[in-house]
Amino acid sequence: MSKVFPIPFGPDAATSSPVAATLTLLRKAGIVLEGSALVAVCAHIALPLYFTPVPLTLQTLAVLLLGLLLSPRMAAGTLGVYLAEGALGLPVFAPGPLGSAGFAHLIGPTGGYLLAYPMAAALTSFLWRRMTWNAGRGFTGAAISAAIGSLPIMALGAVWLAVLTHASAQSILTIAVLPFLPGDALKVISAAALAAGFVRLRRRIG
Repeated sequence: MSKVFPIPFGPDAATSSPVAATLTLLRKAGIVLEGSALVAVCAHIALPLYFTPVPLTLQTLAVLLLGLLLSPRMAAGTLGVYLAEGALGLPVFAPGPLGSAGFAHLIGPTGGYLLAYPMAAALTSFLWRRMTWNAGRGFTGAAISAAIGSLPIMALGAVWLAVLTHASAQSILTIAVLPFLPGDALKVISAAALAAGFVRLRRRIG
């Protein structure tokens, strides 16, 4: 049984003529820019926390949603473009301490989370597209894929912060992992619900 996904871009996308190839390329570029803009907007919906240098943001929600809606290559590419935009100094990262804009933000306290985004988006996409059971192509499969895909973000973010601050494992759990687990669970559920709903809508329309 074939799977239906909302944006089936990948290396085997149809390019029957130079015009079609150009249009496909432009469409892909538009999706990448729109996706990176979505992450940037979600980055600025931030709540600083007094006990940790890591703020609460909606970035993870955007990353997981893009992973569910795009192919693995497109998802990773979109987040790669997002990181490049931030490294060049564009205001796409969450507000941070003075002097931490641009590339400095990538090597700051939240750098590990940011650098994990392309991997997390690609992993989420890869997992959902390999679900063959019926429920796997709906909310349940999307939630499982997003939950697993979010793990690299939390893991690399915590490891990076530990290396940067030389904090103990217990301290890192307290400031970089445990406080964010409830919020991440909500983001996984929200991303899965949005993606599954979008897939159902596309099936009904087309």
